[in-house]
Amino acid sequence: MIGMQYSFTLPADYDMSIIDRRIREKGPLLDGFPNLGFKAYLSARRNEFGGRDNLYAPFYLWQKPEGANEFLCGPGFEALTGAFGWPQVRTWIVWQAAVSPDIAAAAFATRDIMQTEPYSPLADTRRAESAEAVTDLEAGALASVSGFEPTTWTRVRFRLWKEMPEIGGHTQAFRVGHLSLPR
Repeated sequence: MIGMQYSFTLPADYDMSIIDRRIREKGPLLDGFPNLGFKAYLSARRNEFGGRDNLYAPFYLWQKPEGANEFLCGPGFEALTGAFGWPQVRTWIVWQAAVSPDIAAAAFATRDIMQTEPYSPLADTRRAESAEAVTDLEAGALASVSGFEPTTWTRVRFRLWKEMPEIGGHTQAFRVGHLSLPR
């Protein structure tokens, strides 16, 4: 599995209703997309939940790399880059993905990106991150993804929630505008 996210930082005075409308109109186009675990159409507003920027930042869980390839090489991503520019697409090898049967109720998301210390015992880190993902699901998360990226040695903790949990200053919070799921 692959976790994937790109993000567009929008001007401070950007009318975020444009993003909301785009999500409503374009969101259902990826419902049932091959090899997609889920796509969370995410937005964040400046000064909401401690956020500093207006963002459009969808997060994907791909069951197989072929799904990411088909999407990134397809007309939907081409149209997106034509509208917003060429983003950096971050990817993570998924260590653990736990999804609740109630995932469709997700209204909020949180994401933490953490640096992995050089020479850390990765097997121990993987076990701890995987356990954290399962614990978060048991504590109310509707989806919980933990993974790592070995070029920059970052780790991601991505969670979907029905209600926004208490978050720290290091956590990026989002609203979920649409959730594309397998059929």
